[in-house]
Amino acid sequence: MTSATLYARSTSAPSTRPWRTWRDHRAGGASALEGSATSLASRVREAALLEGDFVLSSGRRSRFYVDKYLFSTEPGLLRDLARGLSAKLPEGVAKLAGVELGAVPLVAATALETGLPYVIVRKGTKDYGANAGRAIEGRLVAGEKVVLVEDVVTTGTQVLRAAEVLEGEGTEIAGIVAVLDRREERTPRLGPYPFEALLGLQDLGLKKGH
Repeated sequence: MTSATLYARSTSAPSTRPWRTWRDHRAGGASALEGSATSLASRVREAALLEGDFVLSSGRRSRFYVDKYLFSTEPGLLRDLARGLSAKLPEGVAKLAGVELGAVPLVAATALETGLPYVIVRKGTKDYGANAGRAIEGRLVAGEKVVLVEDVVTTGTQVLRAAEVLEGEGTEIAGIVAVLDRREERTPRLGPYPFEALLGLQDLGLKKGH
């Protein structure tokens, strides 16, 4: 999988801004979002749900895309997402981990919320500096229980690869937590690891196949 496939690509001309946010709908007089305006689901939907024509990391086309950078760059929403993720951490966790680039704001905010240190897992090894040849930034100790923090899980390929990298350093993966589970079927495991997400498609008012 190339790096280009890790992100959704709009199939329309970029100069025409071929997607609309739910804020655009509201500004245009569309009905208000369903549910409480203070709920995480409605806030994520309003901030980051785009409507258009997109290709997902799975290769499938979708009429909707949740842009993780739109919800993770809003301080108040980022803080509350971190609080939600913190509540889902299992006991005995020694360290958090996040994959560059999208998960870094989330894992940093969750570390601030919990006081747990964290590491960043690169998508490739670094070829310079003190960590040349390694894919992990930060201090990692063999035997530590680590939880991976992720933004949006569509196939899980990227976060599962990160789990393998961490296990290769002698750590134990205690679980994976994410903001959004975009998989067709929500299950309590992602690969061999315990998995929990704050939100699913239905929480954003989307149906399977979207």
